[in-house]
Amino acid sequence: MKTAEQDLTADAERPVGTRERIVRAASLLMQRQGYDGTGIKQISTEAGATLGSVYHFFPGGKQQLAVAAIGHGDREFADELRLTLDGAADPAQAVIDCTHRLAEGLRESDWVEGCPVTSTALGTAGRAPDIQEAAAAAFANWRDLVYARLRRAGVAEDDAHDLAHTVISTLEGAELAAQVSRSERPLLTAGRHLAQLINLYTPTTEDS
Repeated sequence: MKTAEQDLTADAERPVGTRERIVRAASLLMQRQGYDGTGIKQISTEAGATLGSVYHFFPGGKQQLAVAAIGHGDREFADELRLTLDGAADPAQAVIDCTHRLAEGLRESDWVEGCPVTSTALGTAGRAPDIQEAAAAAFANWRDLVYARLRRAGVAEDDAHDLAHTVISTLEGAELAAQVSRSERPLLTAGRHLAQLINLYTPTTEDS
């Protein structure tokens, strides 16, 4: 999976506007340090922008910027998730592939770059409703992608809805556990068990 740092590195190879650089820098730093551990000045430095530019684009300050950073993380993971889900013949294998990609991304970042949405939102629970709403929208978007893939595989509507919730919730928890333990095992184990669960609900040629 492409990391936020790779996203920033690519800026040197193609023109990127100041606002986008600021959002990407915020996403990277909050992914690594969380919301409370990241300051506006650090974001401006990472983005190569002035503080005035940051406040020009985000007059609401860090909270408004965090919402934009979550939106960036949402789109980035949705793109990767869509490619992974469509890249395997069946959704069970696709979920296994997804856990391998998540584990690879964590290893490449030395276990510091987990889910940018969760990392940003966790420290703001109960005090930043805009951030919480943005995170909830991101999770809903990812669930919709899993749901659509399961439906294409013939899983019944209600089952696909529940399985999509289970898949995204399990991946989020397993990614956090892998990051904390600095081990890919939580993700790979989760992938195998999610695949077994999905297979229980996926019709086979014998069922048709």
